[in-house]
Amino acid sequence: MPYIISGKVIKGDGYGRKIGFPTVNLEVEESEFPPEGIYTGKAEMEGKTYRAGIVIGPHAKIEAHLIGYRDNAYGKKVVLHINKFLREYRKFNTEEELITQIKKDLDSC
Repeated sequence: MPYIISGKVIKGDGYGRKIGFPTVNLEVEESEFPPEGIYTGKAEMEGKTYRAGIVIGPHAKIEAHLIGYRDNAYGKKVVLHINKFLREYRKFNTEEELITQIKKDLDSC
């Protein structure tokens, strides 16, 4: 199941940062992706590797939370290595439910 997705970091809607889990949103070079869902993996950027929680969302929206990364990534190239499917992509009823689930997902990363 290994997938590799690469792209340039673009501006997202800022929601991940707002709830405490900033993500890099990618303008991707590939046209085929794994099914929508939440995955574990790693991200390579500027010669460094980070553990990552990766979201393959609706309309081929690709974003990832790079564990331990705190700088500005806009315009940088990121290569995502998708390792394991965690769960299906879904909407949550409350922000609190989403935050709780993200914490569980990142524990798996």
